[in-house]
Amino acid sequence: MMNKLIARTLPYFPKKFVWIFSRKYIAGETIDEAILASRQLNEKGMLVTVDLLGEFITNLEQAKSNKDEYLAIIERFEAEKIKGNYSLKPTSFGLLLDAEVCYEYVREIVAKAAEYNNFVRIDMEDSKCVDLEIDMFRRIKAEFPKHVGLVFQAYLKRTMPDLEALMDIHNEENPINYRLCKGIYVEPKEIAYKDYYEVNEHYLKDLEYLLKNKVYAGIATHDRKLVEGAIKIIEENNIPEEQFEFQMLYGVTPELRKEILSKGYKMRVYVPYGKDWFGYSTRRLKENPKMASHIIKSLFIKG
Repeated sequence: MMNKLIARTLPYFPKKFVWIFSRKYIAGETIDEAILASRQLNEKGMLVTVDLLGEFITNLEQAKSNKDEYLAIIERFEAEKIKGNYSLKPTSFGLLLDAEVCYEYVREIVAKAAEYNNFVRIDMEDSKCVDLEIDMFRRIKAEFPKHVGLVFQAYLKRTMPDLEALMDIHNEENPINYRLCKGIYVEPKEIAYKDYYEVNEHYLKDLEYLLKNKVYAGIATHDRKLVEGAIKIIEENNIPEEQFEFQMLYGVTPELRKEILSKGYKMRVYVPYGKDWFGYSTRRLKENPKMASHIIKSLFIKG
């Protein structure tokens, strides 16, 4: 109850207060700050995927502005020789306003990344977006087979059927590339698993399916149990290191991240930045009120 109360009231707090906990998880407001954070991660042996904050826009002028900024991001990151790729949320480009305009903008961004032989990850959002985002992925992958990937959320009951249905576009020459995460959006129990152990069980089932079918997997988790389960699947099935990587959010579980790196596994860090950090932070909290207790601890307890 206390977590939910904090989550509901935090958007009304002064931005300076919210920034106290947000600054650990966001690279900054500007592209220069994102480049600096990314370079520091590169120097520590990690790859990055950069994301411009600003989902769930209200008009197509914002969509075009986000598209133009993403094109500038790619030019800057490539010029700075940052080792990483790009992530985007289709709602930032008007997915729920005009799906065709959104497709054209996302396609343009993928085409720009492809000029540098780089890669764009289409993030998966809440349940009303899933079909639209899968359709977009299919269309863009047909044109840019090596330069676009998608995200799946293990807590959705539809995920395994979706993975199976998309195998028709998978082949060894141009394998599908997915990020697999637990999922953060609040969804009804009819379509999403709610129990922690049940979500973890399906995460590992989904991951094993991907790896056994030679799909490239971004293993996105901060859960030690899932990391251990993933490594067990990798070792038992002799999965080659070029078929997977671990992924984590900027600022989250740095000690576990170091442990994974020390084992010689590839690590990619999701680096969000932008002027919409306040909206991003408060939306994440409303979507997952359990974060509130961790936020309060972070204000008063070092580490």
